[in-house]
Amino acid sequence: MAHIIVVGNEKGGAGKSTVSMHVATALARMGHKVGAIDLDLRQRSFGRYMENRVAYCAREGLELATPVYRDLPEIDRDQLAPGENIYDRRLSMAVSALEEDSDFILIDCPGSHTRLSQVAHSLADTLITPLNDSFVDFDLLAKIEQPSGTILGPSIYSEMVWSSRQLRAQAGLPAIDWIVLRNRLGAQQMHNKRKMAEALMNLSRRIGFRVAPGFNERVIFRELFPMGLTLLDLRDIGVKGLNLSNVAARQELRDLMGALNLPGVRVDF
Repeated sequence: MAHIIVVGNEKGGAGKSTVSMHVATALARMGHKVGAIDLDLRQRSFGRYMENRVAYCAREGLELATPVYRDLPEIDRDQLAPGENIYDRRLSMAVSALEEDSDFILIDCPGSHTRLSQVAHSLADTLITPLNDSFVDFDLLAKIEQPSGTILGPSIYSEMVWSSRQLRAQAGLPAIDWIVLRNRLGAQQMHNKRKMAEALMNLSRRIGFRVAPGFNERVIFRELFPMGLTLLDLRDIGVKGLNLSNVAARQELRDLMGALNLPGVRVDF
């Protein structure tokens, strides 16, 4: 069976699609067979990123390692069993179509609570939750008391992950390896960074996730989207003498891939 990686967070703007594209493409470049699905049926940022990559390679005559992307299939409601949810069936069909020929399947979830997102979380072997370095985003994970900063209990997203863990346990499946990424870090606000680091470490021990490094806020990520490229593709398209920011971003991706500790993956870029 393919190892399923879900990138989820019920808040937009945390960098889920950028993380999804870089993780999926890094795995493909390391020789793994990777399937990809975007569950944000309206914005489709990850899906558009993948389409941009295919179009760019065709236009430039390049062959870059690329995950196999699939949209959710359309189905007739007459095909559903009594009481079956149409979105459950569409997601199941998409995963099944990719699973036979994939080592990994990466599923990017929308920045809101949906039925598709909830079901995807229950499928996750590895769950990656990108989080802006802000207590606005932290509020999705836990409720805290001010000004003491005492953690009062899990919040809405953590409760959804807990429900997904229970469903997997009932089905006899391995526990979800949940990784929270401190993503889109800025160069300033050191006091806030320290407070966020302390709060996340305290919460990680309480509700069971690992904290891993994400990406700093960099212009390069926005520049790569229209071409469907990642940091690892720059040399392949003729970019020489990477600047310090790009070198640092590449190291961030290397650190992230190592921290994920995915089965059979040896980070070698």
